[in-house]
Amino acid sequence: MGLVARHLEAAGIPTLCMTSALDITNAVRPPRAAFLDYPLGHTTGKPGDPELQRRILVEALDAFSSLSSPGTVKMLPFRWSDDEIWKEKAFAEGDERLERVDTPQYQSEEDRRLAETAGAPPCPVCVPLK
Repeated sequence: MGLVARHLEAAGIPTLCMTSALDITNAVRPPRAAFLDYPLGHTTGKPGDPELQRRILVEALDAFSSLSSPGTVKMLPFRWSDDEIWKEKAFAEGDERLERVDTPQYQSEEDRRLAETAGAPPCPVCVPLK
């Protein structure tokens, strides 16, 4: 997302990335970002807590006026819990994502057939992979 943000900013569109993956955000260096030390997938707060979600968004949106250097990350002051046990559990469960491959992947053979018959222009990223 940070790379998209950089492209949009180059086109004159201000962006703000909200992140719970600080190492990735620091590596990508989006124009401006707000980091929330919450589990991945909860970048805007806890489910069922709209007041907290609103406070997080207001604090994050403040980055538009408080951050002046490109690539700066605003550290949001909210915590998932009083302890760090959730982090130990998240790391213990490991990464269950599938290995990346260089060929386009489809959900089913029907998906492949529909994509090929739709006549969509070739993806400029995927073409070199064929």
